[in-house]
Amino acid sequence: MFDLSGKKAIITGGGSGIGKAISLLFGQQGAEVHLLELNEAAASSVVNEIQATGATAFSHAVDVSNQKEVLAVIRAIGRVDILVNNAGIAHVGNLENCLEEDFERVYRINVKGAYNALFSVIPLMKKQQRGVILNLASIAAQVGITDRFAYSMSKGAIAAMTLSVARDYISDGIRCNSISPARVHTPFVDGFIAKNYPGKEEEMFAKLAASQPIGRMAKPEEIAKLALYLCSDEANFITGNDYPIDGGFIKLNN
Repeated sequence: MFDLSGKKAIITGGGSGIGKAISLLFGQQGAEVHLLELNEAAASSVVNEIQATGATAFSHAVDVSNQKEVLAVIRAIGRVDILVNNAGIAHVGNLENCLEEDFERVYRINVKGAYNALFSVIPLMKKQQRGVILNLASIAAQVGITDRFAYSMSKGAIAAMTLSVARDYISDGIRCNSISPARVHTPFVDGFIAKNYPGKEEEMFAKLAASQPIGRMAKPEEIAKLALYLCSDEANFITGNDYPIDGGFIKLNN
């Protein structure tokens, strides 16, 4: 089960965190993995890890907000069986603390970046009459999160695009779903805590972890396992859905 042998998979932002975990797992399951990543050093490191297991992987230095770059790379790859739209950034602040440049940067990377990848792969998948797309949304698209105005906007857009693509291309054999994680323990979380709460790292980490009813943050590898299922042939009857993976955050946080 969950065999990806013979399939080409593109993971945007595959150099760290959730994207790295997905890249490693997809390689382990036999996929030819292509990382679209702005951080070339991080991408190369992940590619080396995948290749060390005997799997095939490539890194492509790409700014996902630049449509010409994304189009050129994806057309060069030639065939795409799986696209995981993972690349994204966060922003902390409410509406009043979100400057125009902050808003536009989050939109450019999180929303336009996903659009650019979708715009590039859909014609290829239509020609093949098959393909799987997985977008990384967030619980912030479904519930109010304090001081996440721009980020919530971007993930709401991801949720809406997922439904639109799933509906428009269902007759072309293309499936499109999304995952909505709660807090995941990634290097970004550690960096955020260190920057904003110096000297109180352990205290703040425990506080953030406790906000999940299950009592801890998710591990990137746990998100990757759900991604694997949704991108595998075992999920062939699933499209147009969002899957919270949130330790009970949405429905049990009362």
